[in-house]
Amino acid sequence: MSQMRAMRLHVPGQPLKWDLVPRPLPGTGQVQFRVLACGVCRTDLHVVDGELPSPSLPLVPGHEIVAEVTQLGEGISHLSLGMRIGVPWLGWTCGECEACQAGRENLCVRALFTGYTLDGGYAEYGVADARYCFPLMAEDAQATAPLLCAGLIGYRTWRLAGGEQNRRLGIYGFGAAAHILVQLAVACGQRVYAFTRPGDDAAQAFARRLGAVWAGDADQSPPEPLDAALLFAPVGELVPLALAQVRPGGTVVSGGIHMSDIPAFPYRLLWQERSIKSVANLTRQDGEEFLALAPTVPIRTETRAYPLEQANQALADLREGRLSGAAVLIP
Repeated sequence: MSQMRAMRLHVPGQPLKWDLVPRPLPGTGQVQFRVLACGVCRTDLHVVDGELPSPSLPLVPGHEIVAEVTQLGEGISHLSLGMRIGVPWLGWTCGECEACQAGRENLCVRALFTGYTLDGGYAEYGVADARYCFPLMAEDAQATAPLLCAGLIGYRTWRLAGGEQNRRLGIYGFGAAAHILVQLAVACGQRVYAFTRPGDDAAQAFARRLGAVWAGDADQSPPEPLDAALLFAPVGELVPLALAQVRPGGTVVSGGIHMSDIPAFPYRLLWQERSIKSVANLTRQDGEEFLALAPTVPIRTETRAYPLEQANQALADLREGRLSGAAVLIP
């Protein structure tokens, strides 16, 4: 059996290991793919650092995968050999539970997730359920990879906050998702206010360069009340700070899969029909909509490439806030 290199998690909280493992073969309804690029997402950090429970170990992380189909399992007609595909976080759903039947597959009780409960893209090859792969036309794999989660989750977060109906949009945490979403929001005529770690002048300058009308520390107040605030930093203390900045009837939406505890806050911050929401995963429809929309903006990602074997360094740079834009692993 052919072998491949992969960066694998054996023990949460410990560095990934550079392993030589058998190349996976596709089963019925699956494709084998060759990884061209895999984005490094904050969710990967939560998995590797042990903040998300019960990963499938040993695990190949990574769910922002741009790849080329190299082998087809039985029963596949919509994908072909050599086709470029995107493999996202949502890797399988049951299609039978109440959530699936209601068109909310992102809440499937038996869902499986790429790079968490299924092996992902920190490897030279992988396999995926063909139904959850997105055909891609983009030629630049490195630039496209962050769209597969940072872009998709950012888009779903924006939609749950009201989408284009908001004129004044706050974004807390200006990383991979925010640097993509700000371009969409500006293209829709929205005024974007960016909130960063206190004193992070580089991130604030980055936000202004991408079109934010104001950028400041997370504990500061913008020049005008916000219609909605989107949270991409996994910091619970941001929830009451954001609530304090949204107008009556405004919405705060958390786009992360993990967040530190939210501190107690006075009811007056929530009063006047303000609301708090969370985003859970994504649907295939989200992916289809956003990947069709992105080229029309057009959205340009800013990335830093790392060789696959430097995955631990990429994760460390993300953890310590040393990145502008997104990290991408190249096998």
